[in-house]
Amino acid sequence: MIAPAEPLQNGQNGTSHEAQRAPRNPYAPVDDFLSNVNRFKIIESTLREGEQFANAFFDTETKIKIARALDDFGVDYIELTSPAASEQSRLDCEKICSLGLRAKILTHVRCHMDDARMACAIPGLSGLDIVIGTSSQLQQHSHGKDMDYIRRSAVEVIEYVKSQGLEVRFSSEDSFRSNLVDLLTIYSQVDKIGVNRVGIADTVGCASPRQVYDLVRTLRGVVSCDIECHFHDDTGCATANAFCALEAGATHVDTSVLGIGERNGITPLGGLMARMIVADRDYVKSKYRLEKLKDIENLVASAVEINVPFNNPITGFCAFTHKAGIHAKAILNNPSTYEILNPSDFGLSRYVHFASRLTGWNAIKSRCEQLGLHMTDAEYKQCTAKVKALADIRRLTLDDTDAIIRNFHKSIGSNDDVPLVDGLTEGEKRTLEADMPAEATSIV
Repeated sequence: MIAPAEPLQNGQNGTSHEAQRAPRNPYAPVDDFLSNVNRFKIIESTLREGEQFANAFFDTETKIKIARALDDFGVDYIELTSPAASEQSRLDCEKICSLGLRAKILTHVRCHMDDARMACAIPGLSGLDIVIGTSSQLQQHSHGKDMDYIRRSAVEVIEYVKSQGLEVRFSSEDSFRSNLVDLLTIYSQVDKIGVNRVGIADTVGCASPRQVYDLVRTLRGVVSCDIECHFHDDTGCATANAFCALEAGATHVDTSVLGIGERNGITPLGGLMARMIVADRDYVKSKYRLEKLKDIENLVASAVEINVPFNNPITGFCAFTHKAGIHAKAILNNPSTYEILNPSDFGLSRYVHFASRLTGWNAIKSRCEQLGLHMTDAEYKQCTAKVKALADIRRLTLDDTDAIIRNFHKSIGSNDDVPLVDGLTEGEKRTLEADMPAEATSIV
């Protein structure tokens, strides 16, 4: 039986209150009651995983600066190197725990009672992230223990940490090369004794998004606790894997600033923000101070003596640069035509590149307006032709292009011979003096 239609509401056109709401985000993930895309938490591991980056050496002062910056950004947890790693690591852990940060402070330790006792003795620590390898490769070549030992050790350490009133996460290492039955059995066992989170780790970066979704979805049906995910980027899937994990029911994602970590590192904080703001802009903007991201990345890049990559999500130097003439025209009319991210959300600005052979007259017109110069559309097109002509034979700087624009503007209505740019060779002068058809740039 077909149910009767709902009565028309709210005005002559029958528009309901529901229909008047803002349109649904077309880039949001498919609705799923298990998805945590709009309620995830970040465990920021720059001060643990990031210390394993080849160039990393963080002294105490640098660690404090990074911890404060991450806290100011709004991360939920800050994960530190195990105090059992070295005496200085223990002292640094104590120092950061004493800072009174809003973020919870965790430390990452082996599934061993000695490590657990040392960590639990640190005042102000919020919890322990316990890890042990479960794949056959790690059982044989790393710690040499079998699954029975792993299960007994996990229960012993978890119960001790809980008795100390701290949060505890149990994670397998190399989860995606571990036996599925072994994984689900141990996760179910630790869930029953009250672990706060279980973790899956793509330790070698071998997992694909589909594999991640399948494992997390399966795990979600086995445990009632939270699920944390840790993805390495050896095969370039770390950010996509993190997103798929959240879609499948994971609750926490490990990140590091610029993705630094062992080998190629893990899910980058900035990359995750780029992905998640597209899925749920309101949640991300309400929780994280996105305008702080660039400063954090510059801080960490300086500390490990690297440059922020040119193609880094959000903060790469060309992330919001538009060069092609057709792109520039559309961006100037409506930025959403070629931008899925809004640079202003991150305290940044877009840049329309106009110093190249690909430029169009709309970009030149926009630059003229910034310089306070006004011409007719035909003149903008003639000026653009001059820019494109010189750009065909040499690389243009911003100063070069501005000089062409200014001098072309001066030459309008003047009988004087105004050079368009200084320092030209005779060949470049002949090129610029040639008659250039304005029609060549009229489409953009």
